[in-house]
Amino acid sequence: MIIIGCDYHPGFLQIAFVDTEMGDYGEQRLEHTEGAEKFYRDLAAQGKKIRVGMEASGGATLIYERVPAGHELHLRACPQPT
Repeated sequence: MIIIGCDYHPGFLQIAFVDTEMGDYGEQRLEHTEGAEKFYRDLAAQGKKIRVGMEASGGATLIYERVPAGHELHLRACPQPT
């Protein structure tokens, strides 16, 4: 399984990942839409199971639409400041 942490920015996504089977890990900057779609599509084509985690934010919809069906997306709600 590949576990991905995703940080949304207005012009790009910054991800950190680890492949729990191979031990590979790293960081990558994905340009919105084309870059993110290609990244997740390539993983799905390799038969890799992925789990994506990110904070629930305005960018969550963008990620949700890019993660292929059958994979996991975990959102963390941020508490409101008091």
